[in-house]
Amino acid sequence: MGATGLTIGVFDSGFGGLTVLRELLPLVAGSHCVYLGDTARLPYGSKSRETIVRYALSSARFLQRQGAQLLVVACNTATALALEDLRAALPIPVVGVIQPGVEAAVTACREVGTAGEVLVLATQATVESHAYARACATLALKATEKACPLLVPLVEEGWICEGTLDEETPGEDGGASDAARAFVTAQVLRIYLGEALRDAPESRALLLGCTHYPLLRTEIERTLAELGRPLRVIDSAQATARAVERVLSEQGMARGDRADVGDATCEFFATDSVQKFERLGPRFLGRPVGKVQLVDLGG
Repeated sequence: MGATGLTIGVFDSGFGGLTVLRELLPLVAGSHCVYLGDTARLPYGSKSRETIVRYALSSARFLQRQGAQLLVVACNTATALALEDLRAALPIPVVGVIQPGVEAAVTACREVGTAGEVLVLATQATVESHAYARACATLALKATEKACPLLVPLVEEGWICEGTLDEETPGEDGGASDAARAFVTAQVLRIYLGEALRDAPESRALLLGCTHYPLLRTEIERTLAELGRPLRVIDSAQATARAVERVLSEQGMARGDRADVGDATCEFFATDSVQKFERLGPRFLGRPVGKVQLVDLGG
């Protein structure tokens, strides 16, 4: 446990939820964060609701056994299909990633002086659940959901857009190869965003509805500007971290203004492929993850 005695559990089906943890760590100094990547059973999006609920409950109970006093469901699919089951089954606060992002989108639209609508980029499974559309509707915000199935594998392969890219033919050196890979991702994004903007001409904000997508935020903003639609981009990872901070305050679990609590500490578990987690994790977390522990949660 951290200096405050607070332990926070965070889980996702893989690595993407580390972007949520990355935003959370500066807000929970002194706490101990336990992250579980259920990599043996991903992707959740291809499973039935009953299976996803079972997986989510087993992940949550594992984190509770590690001492978690608050649970963050850093997975859009699990949030969409299992959040209420988790809240009913657990005696601790549970925060998902969808509602905080939607509330941030509502605020963004109000700041530009119009109800407007929000464009949501997400995986196929999340779009098919229509969880964002339903959450937006409860707050009188129209949502257009756009599935972007190629983005997650591109991010995990490291084909991430950085800096200014051109269309030069790649050479033999790694730098040129990296630029070529990033160019592919930039073109994929341009196609997805072009299609989405045609479907949602009244959009006033764009919500990143997948925890992988914050790694593409710079290129998304650049592409929107090039397409003449510089929408406000909402990062649901940032919004979720702020929601956790609010819940901790409401529950009387916040650290207060103490200056001696120290940085948050982290512990990482995966249900498969710990070497891959150790390799890819820093890309999402923005810092080394160290040793990842293997845990068996069953089928």
